[in-house]
Amino acid sequence: MRVNLASLVAILLGLLFGAAALLLSPAKAFVAVVGLAGAVTILRFPFWGLLLFAGVATFMPFSTVNLGIRSTVSEAILALTWGAILWQHFLSRLPDAPRFALRPTDQMLLWLMLFSVFPFVVGQVITHADSSGVANWLRWLLNLSGVFLAAKLLVEQKHRESLVIALLLGTLAMLVLSIGVFVRTRSGAGIAPILGMFNYANFDMLKFGLEAMSSRMGSPWTHPNAIGGIMALLLPLAFCFGMTEQGWKRALGLSVACLGAAALLLASSRGAMVSLALVLLWMALRGVPYTGRLLMIGAALTVALVMAYPPLQERLATIFSSDNASTEVRFDEYRMFPQAVAAYPFGIGFKVDPPVPGTQLLGISNLWLNYVYKIGILGMLLFVAVTVRWWREARPQPGPIRLTKDTALWLGTTAGILSALVSGLFDHYFSFAVVMVALFWLMVGINVLEARRLFPARVPQVKRVAADEPLLDGVGR
Repeated sequence: MRVNLASLVAILLGLLFGAAALLLSPAKAFVAVVGLAGAVTILRFPFWGLLLFAGVATFMPFSTVNLGIRSTVSEAILALTWGAILWQHFLSRLPDAPRFALRPTDQMLLWLMLFSVFPFVVGQVITHADSSGVANWLRWLLNLSGVFLAAKLLVEQKHRESLVIALLLGTLAMLVLSIGVFVRTRSGAGIAPILGMFNYANFDMLKFGLEAMSSRMGSPWTHPNAIGGIMALLLPLAFCFGMTEQGWKRALGLSVACLGAAALLLASSRGAMVSLALVLLWMALRGVPYTGRLLMIGAALTVALVMAYPPLQERLATIFSSDNASTEVRFDEYRMFPQAVAAYPFGIGFKVDPPVPGTQLLGISNLWLNYVYKIGILGMLLFVAVTVRWWREARPQPGPIRLTKDTALWLGTTAGILSALVSGLFDHYFSFAVVMVALFWLMVGINVLEARRLFPARVPQVKRVAADEPLLDGVGR
């Protein structure tokens, strides 16, 4: 009897389901069966994996799963999505899918990824730590790959819109949970038991950190500045999406925008506040409708929230003061940064995050300088080159910018990426922080695809994969 590939897969899955039922408790067996069913579904439909990643990464980003190697659920879904793409190509199930063609932004990002091999090897030699540099490096590369996933799975505009909806749904669930818990408990540590249910790693240390910042809102992003960075990235998209849609989509976008603004104040992330204000001001100067009005409404709501919540008054009274403890630490980081560069001229690699254990050095709360710290000055320059290439592809045309349904995703992602980059002057999260980096580069991927649709004259002429294969938007198929 001839056994084909589909039969072998069915037999293997049957054995796995049976083993789960025999060896695990009923609850764990149920979770395992659901997980296996989800994995099989993603293998059949890779785009669903990207949608699931968008929802999980924004709702419970650092929830972990142990599959021999402990990883965040978000990164496991991302890796499974790549596996599904390879599997579908192996089965020749994607005959109409666009073949991979490099855009200018993609090309420079690939150079950055290739260059990272050098500081990775150097770091393995000069840095002594218990953590695995190999695993950390591979995880970082996986997080950068969101740009390439977008090029593979989001070619159609309806798919990009679906992904944005998944991002906003996950963000809305996260905001409702975080704000609800903070209003009920009046403590940033109130969310700690929920994070324990989500199987967050290093829970004891995490709980201690939340208790130390109990006056600031806690969230699944663990640190108040991290949720500030994510809000800086996603709020412009939520606003542009909500203002140009109708019905439940409009309600979704504007709900995320309003609740996100409240979360930004409750988390008291000054870098995110400043970056969003500057980007909104830029949008207002470029003639984007509603942004000037939004700035005034935001200022009024800020005053109302501050008056209604006394702890926020105390926080804001010192947040921009030079006597603020966090500000003093930032000044110390900049003062000692030249010593770190002198000690590690090629970067510290991927074994640990700054500062290196056993030294008197400090880390650095700056996106670009953190690249220097981790992979050296050349690595930072390559990152700058990537952002320059992105801006050349995605920048708006001269003159007023129109906000319409046709331009909403492009403008929202452009403003979000700019806001995230400006927030990099105050925090380093979008350089090497897992999941946050993946969301950032996924946004870049969406933005470049939208820009290529809106500004076809900027599309570079790329070499065809084969002589008989026409090009669509610069991608052979």
